[in-house]
Amino acid sequence: MACNCKLLCAYLLLARAAAASGAIGNISVYWGQNSNEGSLAETCGAGRYAFVVIAFLSTFGNGQTPVLNFAGHCNPAAGGCAGLGKDIASCQSRGVKVLLSIGGGAGTYGLSSASDAQSLANYLWDNFLGGDSGSRPLGDAVLNGIDLDIENGDDSSHYVDLARNLTSLYKGDKRGRTYLLTAAPQCPYPDASLGPALGTGLLDHVWVQFYNNPVCEYTSQSNLGASWTTWTQSLPSASVFLGLPASPNAAASGYIDPQALVSRVLPVVNGSANYGGIMLWNRYYEVQTGYSAKLLRMADADPPNGSPIPAGSGNPTPNDSPVSPNTGPWQNKRIRLYIIMGTTSGLLGVCVILVAAFLWYKKYYGMIPWQRGSRNAPRLESFVQKQGSSHPKRYTYSEVRRMTKSFSHRLGQGGYGTVFRGNLPDGREIAVKMLKDTEGDGEEFMNEVASISRTSHVNIVTLVGFCLQGSK
Repeated sequence: MACNCKLLCAYLLLARAAAASGAIGNISVYWGQNSNEGSLAETCGAGRYAFVVIAFLSTFGNGQTPVLNFAGHCNPAAGGCAGLGKDIASCQSRGVKVLLSIGGGAGTYGLSSASDAQSLANYLWDNFLGGDSGSRPLGDAVLNGIDLDIENGDDSSHYVDLARNLTSLYKGDKRGRTYLLTAAPQCPYPDASLGPALGTGLLDHVWVQFYNNPVCEYTSQSNLGASWTTWTQSLPSASVFLGLPASPNAAASGYIDPQALVSRVLPVVNGSANYGGIMLWNRYYEVQTGYSAKLLRMADADPPNGSPIPAGSGNPTPNDSPVSPNTGPWQNKRIRLYIIMGTTSGLLGVCVILVAAFLWYKKYYGMIPWQRGSRNAPRLESFVQKQGSSHPKRYTYSEVRRMTKSFSHRLGQGGYGTVFRGNLPDGREIAVKMLKDTEGDGEEFMNEVASISRTSHVNIVTLVGFCLQGSK
């Protein structure tokens, strides 16, 4: 058997790059609890975070006046936090979503009634989101959403009311903006305070705190794995993030060394359809350890050990025993590919591995490099641009997969294909129609575009973009 190793090695490099960026997913970080962590603008300027959660609104409910606590960054009592508005705008200009977290581990808060929940929702909407208030604590900034970090053991069902009230206000935004609702529950399932609210299906992202709880964190064989499976299966409509401390000093337990995380944990957790990424507590410890930077560098390199999560502490030794790949929650772990450079007698094996990587890349990204210039693509793209004045954007297949969470929410079946629910990077909700594999001259594709572009009705969606990539 002969193979073009140069060509196939190029495909493998492409596949590895895609796998490295996709293995970690998005990174979320909490900011606002230490004045030595740098400014909010500097945090977003690091270029590693998709979400920055500013913490906390630590006093609310039970008739109390809501109070912000951002450590030494600003004095909210004197209106000194209005200056954060510029930093928030800077973050958002970089595509970073900025959310306000309510609660925390040391706050004085609680909801005593449905009316209490409604009042808090109105306060959050008017002062931090799209509502109107005469004195907005963060200046003119319009945040991207609200995060619930309820850790005081309050099992009040009124956080359900809060989630529903906020969602209702979100939908009523007069400017058509979209907002996020997120939560940071403890890893023992279900969370005592947020379990009912999470059960509503209204949460967009859930960063589960896999620390300070040995029963479900990375301290003994398959604890984290069993808990992770429960969370991801119980929240099919939300993106679930792996919440971790950015330093051993950030939490009493649950720290995972970046090398162990990349080589042993991520290969398993990111196999879940609704895996969203990593949440780090917090920015101050991030500055000290450079945790996310190490994580990204390691994800770009071959891991030294492809075994799944081992027993033992967060810093495994070579003698740690890996969890059996045929038992427990790790039985569906992803297969990792390795190139073994050897003598001529090993060339056949190398080619087989390269071909497998090539097929994997084509399966997940819908194309092979030479298909980028497919003979019908220019004609089809020209056809799309001529259908109206909106100039729809062209997306890659991997972008469409991310926007639809790997096509996890099916809306229905239409002519030529299936329709899925998704969200653009800016949060706008979209419907994505995946055509059956197009062949020939792309007639099905042009028919679909034409039918959408020529129809104008209040109940008909407008065309905002398209994907032309190989057979996808």
